[in-house]
Amino acid sequence: MHTLDSVEVDGVELTYRVWGTAGDPPVLLLHGLGEGGVDWLAIAPHLAAGRRVYALDLRGHGSSDWPGDYALERQRDEVAGFLGALGLDRVTLIGHSYGGVVAYLFAQRFPGRVERLVIEDAPPLLPQDPPLEVPPRPAGRLVFDWAVKTQFTEQRNAPDPRWTEELAAITAPTLVIGGGPSSHIPQELLAELADRIPDCRLVTIDAGHLVHQTRPAEFLAAIGGFLEGASGPDAPTGDG
Repeated sequence: MHTLDSVEVDGVELTYRVWGTAGDPPVLLLHGLGEGGVDWLAIAPHLAAGRRVYALDLRGHGSSDWPGDYALERQRDEVAGFLGALGLDRVTLIGHSYGGVVAYLFAQRFPGRVERLVIEDAPPLLPQDPPLEVPPRPAGRLVFDWAVKTQFTEQRNAPDPRWTEELAAITAPTLVIGGGPSSHIPQELLAELADRIPDCRLVTIDAGHLVHQTRPAEFLAAIGGFLEGASGPDAPTGDG
């Protein structure tokens, strides 16, 4: 069972789901582009054993407000505002794809607020040559604001170089989970991301881009050991 709630952050209403017992160590889940907190429904109940798990609809997604401005720094800072509004000083942060980018930008900007960091199939943002085309909006009703997609495409084409340079500022123990060769994300970029983060290891689960959906048991096994601080021969390192 989980509850659905919302909170206002600087005039923007943010919707979130929560599992687990108040007062347990907090975990914040950040979804991919075009998704929402519902993306974690199969994963969150398992994580909530001994933890308080929050799944946020980022601005422009799901039931949260769609204010039109989706700069990555805005998303990052709004996560900080969300945690502040809930009285959460320090959390474990798990992000998939677009949410993984927001997660590592948050961890480099607010290193003292991240206990542990999990990045699922999200690469470092490097200039695109040739540039990615800004796609036209598809017809019909969408569950997110298409402006998120267009603005993120623009930011991927010409990213702030500090977003990659300051990965070295992340102090939290970090696990990068790659989806293997069937993912559309070049896996060598995930290796580069892991190399840039000081306390980081990389595990590959051959599931494609949607690792936590396609191979949930393996995803949970990988992050379970990591969140408990596993080390040694049974820790999730290398290819899995």
